Amino acid sequence: MWAYILAHENAISLWRSLMGPTKVFRARNCVPDSIRGAYGLTDTRNTTHGSDSPASASREIAFFFPEFNEQLWYQQEEPRLRCGQMYYNAEKRVHCVIRGEETELT
Repeated sequence: MWAYILAHENAISLWRSLMGPTKVFRARNCVPDSIRGAYGLTDTRNTTHGSDSPASASREIAFFFPEFNEQLWYQQEEPRLRCGQMYYNAEKRVHCVIRGEETELT
């Protein structure tokens, strides 16, 4: 299992759109190119999960990432992300601050 914190102004609605309907039968028939439409097996084995609200996201983030400080992220890192001062390092699975030629892990 992989757990991620998605950072985007509309992360919840965009991710839910990519996932497709919770019910796999509906996903296969209505949105076959969605993640659940393409890979879901049953309603309880629908391949993916996404929070349905900001409150749910906060609870789930705290559960899966107890060391993550959401408030601190919004104060310090989110402004850098919006200004294009960060990039995602897929190999290390972390965001890094862009600082000239060097980078710093956050």
